[in-house]
Amino acid sequence: MQSGKHFDPDGPPAASWWKTSSGLVMCGFLLVAGFYLVTEHTAHLFGMLPFLLVLACPLMHLFHHHRHGGHRPASSSAPLVETRAGDRL
Repeated sequence: MQSGKHFDPDGPPAASWWKTSSGLVMCGFLLVAGFYLVTEHTAHLFGMLPFLLVLACPLMHLFHHHRHGGHRPASSSAPLVETRAGDRL
């Protein structure tokens, strides 16, 4: 015979881990740690801001350029021409 709990498909669903006592303790710990990091290391965070702004420019270029047509001029009404690698227009 097997002992222990068995899965009951008609029973109530299991509670989420975040709603258990250990999950609530973990959330409290993360909130306190986050508050400590922000209050005690604000000077370090502000010192990194210029570098984060400089890093944001190429990242925005990479991830957002496909939404507005790439490097094609806005006034150009000519359709895009698909080329193979190495070909020039």
